[in-house]
Amino acid sequence: MADVANASFIGRAFDRARLAALADWLAVAVAVALPWSTTVSEIFIVLWLLALLPTFTLADLRREFASAAGGLPGLLWLAGALGMLWAQVSLHERFAGLGGFHKLLVIPLLLAQFRRSGRGLPVLYGFVISCSALLIASWATKIIWDIRGADGFFIRDKLPGVPVRDYIAQSAEFIVCVFGLSAAAYEAGRLRRVGLAAMLGALALLFLANVLTISPSRSVLVVIPFLIAAWGAREFGWKGLAGAALAAGLIAGIAWSVSPSLRARVNSAYQEVQTYQSDNAVTSAGLRLEFWKKSMSFIVEAPLFGNGTGSMPQLFRRASQGAGGAEGVASVNPHNQYLAVAIQLGLFGLAILIAMWGAHFLLFRGPGLVSWLGLAMVLQNVISSAFNSHLFDSLHGWLYVFGVGVLGGMVLHQRHDAGGGTA
Repeated sequence: MADVANASFIGRAFDRARLAALADWLAVAVAVALPWSTTVSEIFIVLWLLALLPTFTLADLRREFASAAGGLPGLLWLAGALGMLWAQVSLHERFAGLGGFHKLLVIPLLLAQFRRSGRGLPVLYGFVISCSALLIASWATKIIWDIRGADGFFIRDKLPGVPVRDYIAQSAEFIVCVFGLSAAAYEAGRLRRVGLAAMLGALALLFLANVLTISPSRSVLVVIPFLIAAWGAREFGWKGLAGAALAAGLIAGIAWSVSPSLRARVNSAYQEVQTYQSDNAVTSAGLRLEFWKKSMSFIVEAPLFGNGTGSMPQLFRRASQGAGGAEGVASVNPHNQYLAVAIQLGLFGLAILIAMWGAHFLLFRGPGLVSWLGLAMVLQNVISSAFNSHLFDSLHGWLYVFGVGVLGGMVLHQRHDAGGGTA
């Protein structure tokens, strides 16, 4: 009897349907934890993988890795693994470099999971609710700072209004919410659900106000007009582009007049570049230009297949030796995703990266709110990657991976239902 009971318990524990449901809820947990903590979110990612992997058959995995949307991230990881062979650095640095590619292997797993279940809405709700809680904390800490000043601020080593992580991460999360909630408000308005549309629109405005007044990241400021233009063109064609330009101009004018932080961030960029060019001064914008200049020379050294995975820190150390000012600052990456891949894997790797983004863009080419959210996620990553190595960063990389994976799986599930067959 004991053997029968044990067998029954094991059978229940490894029941694919139960594990699949658990994996869906663990994906929600990841989305909730992501805006707050890298450690907690990575713990949930490990638990999610342990629950999810036993639910797949080889056919499930083969289908996703054979598709462009799932296979190209895997191909980019494979290129990174092969790039370890010709990197002229220590084995530790090679594996450290490959670590930035690992999360790409999660995209086909998420596509397979949510193609099968279609239960991606709780993941989206969890992320928006978690970001809304962070929004409240952000406004609260900013108000406390304004009232009590620096001496009375209770969160040490943090900017006012940025209670966790940093302002770049916070603005990236919040801008996703802005365009997701705005599109949802528009859909609710079309369905004449006026109360819901007003609530979603008001929440979107609170997120946008926070981005523009508390945590204005320069890369996000570049992303915003592109996303407005993309939404206008998607919904209204060429006429939508004109409306988007007017909307972007209106938002920019209002934000410029009411946000000292925004004016300071924009004005400082020009001043930082001028100071760097004239005095080799160490400034944020100047360092980026310095890193990009050095990166181009690294790519010229090995244009086709790159310098190898994990080679960037050593290349920057070598280029900064004996120099002073901005030229003497050694980085571990160029703060540009395109360059970060090309330095290590050459034009071959860069072509795979661009093809991957193209495949994800095409995955979300259809109508509907879910497709728009996925498209916005891809566009944000493509544009912001010109200023940061976001796919290799923890928060930004996981945000893209889970965003594209969950939303892409939902799109594939919807197409399957609409077509009455296998998508």
